[in-house]
Amino acid sequence: MTERATDPATAAPLSLGDLPEEFKGFERIYEQEIRPNLIARESERVAAAAKAVRARWIGGAMIAAGAGLGLVVLQMPAVAVVAGLAGAGVIFVGNMDISRLAGEAKLLIIEPIARQLDLAFTPKPGTCDTIYRHKEVGVVPGWDRYSFEDLVTGKRGEVDFELFEAHLEEKRTTTDSKGRTRTTWVTVFRGQCLKLDFHKRFFGRTLVTRDAGFFNRFGGGNGMQRAMLEDPVFEKIFEVYTTDQVESRYLLTPDFMQKLVDLETVFKGGKLKAAFDGGEMLITVQGGNLFEPGSMFKPLDSADRVRELLDDFAAVLRLIDTVTAGRARMPPPASPV
Repeated sequence: MTERATDPATAAPLSLGDLPEEFKGFERIYEQEIRPNLIARESERVAAAAKAVRARWIGGAMIAAGAGLGLVVLQMPAVAVVAGLAGAGVIFVGNMDISRLAGEAKLLIIEPIARQLDLAFTPKPGTCDTIYRHKEVGVVPGWDRYSFEDLVTGKRGEVDFELFEAHLEEKRTTTDSKGRTRTTWVTVFRGQCLKLDFHKRFFGRTLVTRDAGFFNRFGGGNGMQRAMLEDPVFEKIFEVYTTDQVESRYLLTPDFMQKLVDLETVFKGGKLKAAFDGGEMLITVQGGNLFEPGSMFKPLDSADRVRELLDDFAAVLRLIDTVTAGRARMPPPASPV
């Protein structure tokens, strides 16, 4: 399969649609800064894509031939295993160029967006200590090792926020009947973690989770009681536990709950959990992978790439605005008697 580089004059324009007001200048940034840099790498993408396709055909043929020869003709499974490993190796090597280019294209798109929004983006942050707060409030499980990527930090009005992808694993050791031990690493969470710091304390702690069916009977722990939502539609979707019934009703409006549903969609994940605690809101969404450049088998300067990334950023900003509005409506805490 042979691809041709796109003609800059015929590429589709960037459509901002219903994005927030602060995104309105991105047509210019796309045309003057992002798109020229992507066009400059287009011939490289075409070559890398062709190489990856060839490798997949060759590697797939090796795997299929090895399986037929080893399992059917020679009846020697070891031959099929060796051929399978060799074929997988060919595919892996063939995809190296396009994987590298995907990472570079990602930065070419995200860094101008982050600068315009006055945000900081770190693709490989090493550690994100905020994960311990997520564990403390119960929106992620415990782990034995972790890795992080795509850290975004910034400020929205008076709210500081931090967003990153986490991969949490638990070490499990089993022993068979002969006393031999086997250690495996099991993924207990992989997805997006978001922390919003409002610099104003919530009166209680409120935990929002997807409806857990039978497990709802275990409640939210820590002295929490089930909270009743204003909208019966969302009451079928979420389970909410709180130590402050009044505060939870101000925070968990139908508009806010819809933003949570929207966040799952934009984040391309599910099993959302959120907690209001202290002066912070902590959210996790399992699955999904934000801030990726999309398919490398279509032109690099596709406006869809930029629009999808803008949608990712816009979803976070809209959620912050909704929670901030909820905080503004809340009455001051009652004076102690």
